[in-house]
Amino acid sequence: MGVKVEDQVAPSAASEGKAPRTARGERTLRKILEAARVEFGERGFADTSIVGITQRAAVALGTFYTYFDSKESLFQALVRDMSEQVRDHVGPALSGGSDGLDNERRALDAFLGFVREHRDIYRIIDQSEFVDPAVYREHYDTTAERIAGRLRTARERGEIDKGFSDADLAVLAWGMMGANVFLGLRFAVWDDADGESIANVMSRVWRQGFAA
Repeated sequence: MGVKVEDQVAPSAASEGKAPRTARGERTLRKILEAARVEFGERGFADTSIVGITQRAAVALGTFYTYFDSKESLFQALVRDMSEQVRDHVGPALSGGSDGLDNERRALDAFLGFVREHRDIYRIIDQSEFVDPAVYREHYDTTAERIAGRLRTARERGEIDKGFSDADLAVLAWGMMGANVFLGLRFAVWDDADGESIANVMSRVWRQGFAA
């Protein structure tokens, strides 16, 4: 029986060449990714098994291989999926502020909220440095480039000093990202601080440093 048009979904970036073609398949893939997040987060890559993941996801072992070739390919997909989840969660905060820097303040608050609900993201991303260094770097490269792009837009609008070159903004983007990562570790993973107050402190620093 053919697949109805309304049941078709866009290929998921999380799957490595085996994207689901139906809404049901997308739900199954999501169950596997969520189970993998818990297993890798709790046990670490080395001690996590495909059987443990499929049992937690309540899917057949054969179903796993419908979407992934190996534990490594699943882990790679999970890192990309979590990176995309952060982007999608923070995205709505990047509008509605008074200017670009205010949007960055709002985005940091949203990021801290995401981390509080997904503390295992730190362990998973850190493990990827050793499991798949390429996807580890990809995660940070793409995040920093998104920040740099927003800073370039703010510069063109006159919201930050136009004397900053693109190379300068790339450096600053990596610095902002690094600060955000460690703020998340300290105030959302290790503690449960008020994200808005943390973001407000950083916003004061950004405004002084980026002043036109």
